[in-house]
Parts: sequence; C-alpha cells; structure tokens
Amino acid sequence: MERKLIGGADVAAAGAEAVGAGAISQGLPVCVRDGEAWEMAEPFFPKERMIILGGGHVALPVAEFGAKVGFLVTVVDDRLSFANPGRFPMAEQVLCDDFGHAIETLEIRESDYVVIVTRGHRHDADCLRMIGKGTEPAYLGMIGSRRRVAMVKEQLLAEGYDAGRLERLKSPIGLNIGGVTPEEIAISIIAEVISVKRLSREDKRVHSRSDVDFEVLKRLSEEADVPKAVVTVIESKGSSPRGAGAKMIVYADGRLLGSIGGGCSEAAVLTEARRMIGSGRYKVVHVDLTAEAAEDEGMVCGGVMDVLIEDFG
Repeated sequence: MERKLIGGADVAAAGAEAVGAGAISQGLPVCVRDGEAWEMAEPFFPKERMIILGGGHVALPVAEFGAKVGFLVTVVDDRLSFANPGRFPMAEQVLCDDFGHAIETLEIRESDYVVIVTRGHRHDADCLRMIGKGTEPAYLGMIGSRRRVAMVKEQLLAEGYDAGRLERLKSPIGLNIGGVTPEEIAISIIAEVISVKRLSREDKRVHSRSDVDFEVLKRLSEEADVPKAVVTVIESKGSSPRGAGAKMIVYADGRLLGSIGGGCSEAAVLTEARRMIGSGRYKVVHVDLTAEAAEDEGMVCGGVMDVLIEDFG
C-alpha cells in the first residue's frame, strides 16, 4: 500500500523521527500510514501566558476573554485597587508591583503574549524598556492613539531601542474592527493575539496550533487505570466543528469528557469507541460532515475529519 500522510502536509520524509519533527514544527498532530502500520506524533505545549500590564477598564475584559480562550492570565498594576484577585478572579496571577520590577520577576519567555494597557505613555515606555532588555515574546501589543504610540516609539529609538523589535510591536493594539467600548476593544485585542498564535509564521518560531483540551489531558494523567477510549482529531478540513488535536474521553458507562464537535461528528465514533475499550487496539475513522446524513440532521458545520480512536485503559 502506498504511504499516505494524514495531517501535516509539509512532512515528506519517512520515519518516526521525521514525523515527530513535523508535528513539533507545525504545532499539529501528524499521522502517517504505511501499509497496515501507523506512525503518529502529537505535540503538546504548555498553556501560553497572557501578561496584561495595566489593570484598568480595558484590562478587565481582556483578562476575561483571554482566560476563556485558554491563556494563563497574569495582570500587573502598581495600584492595589486595580491589582487584586477580587477584581480579576479569572486571572492565574495578579501582581501589585512597579511595572519594571514585575516584568523582571515574570521573566518573559518566547511563548508569552504581552498586552500593554497602562494608564499613561510614561508607564508604556517603562514597560517597553524593560521588555526590550530580555527575551522577545511571541506577541507584544500596546494600546494608545497613533500620536501617543509615535511619541513612545520616537523616544525609545532615540535611546537605542532595537528598531526591529519596535517594528514588530502591535500598536495601536488590536485588529481594526472599529471597537469603541472596553469589551469591543478587548475583542479586537484577543482576535489579534489569536491570529498571531494560530496564523503567524513570520518569526519562524514553533507555535501550538492544536485544538487540544487541557482538562482532558489532566484527566488522562490522573486516571491511568480507568478503562476508557480516547478519541483524537488528527486532521480537520473545511468548516469542521473542532480542529486537529481536539480530544474526547469515552468511558464504558457512557460518560464523556471533552468533545470533538458534538452532533453527528461524535455520534459517528461513539459506538466504535466503546467497542475499543479493553481491546488494546486503535482505529482511524473518517468522518464526513458534508454528507447527506449530516444535512438531514440540520448540521450547520461541514467539512471532514480523520479521527483516531484508541483503547486507553
């Protein structure tokens, strides 16, 4: 049988090492079928941090939406009334500290997404100065009018700030959707962050593009001896409800954790998944959501998915 690639269309070389390297570089599961044998590699990345510098009215919805889309949110402000867990219950960490000292303490990494929404350009400049001394994050955005942004950039360039890094600064921050309210501005910021996380390849860094559910991974680590099957989307095309990397646990008693999209997409694999429990086997199932049956069910999603079902008990 001819060697067939499922997921990771840029991986051409054979062998487990090449499949693993392809999965890491693309941030997606890669599965290769060679006759009856399968080679699969699935990359797992730690949750990315979203560091919000400033605790004002825009920071509130940015923190809320950032947490909802899967970031570990840290909020920094130098005013206790703006930097406290009661104000930001959705944040993993809230620091009441001088911005410069907090940035030094946080030790910004390549995988971080930094949002600067302080109350004034002096604080913006302080934040950028400190960030510029260390590792460049995956995303750096700063709120402000074009005039305010230009003033800060001019000042930092005069001080010798790296012009290339300053050019990559997203400012004015967020996608231009005409947002006015704090919530609308926050949506534009989160949308820009997601576009950098999922789409940007300009910096050649490794980014996670997986639709993985961390709650499912956590449960798998805690229930090593519980009989179950694990369903993983290894490739998704078209308007499928979930992307590659999405996982679902299927228990023998009918309980489920996680989702690969609900409706027809799950119904097509649940029976097979229950059969797999205790078998020591695995199977790849092709799910076609463009078929007539899906249309009859009133499915609004289309597309196709390749799904790996494996015994995990």
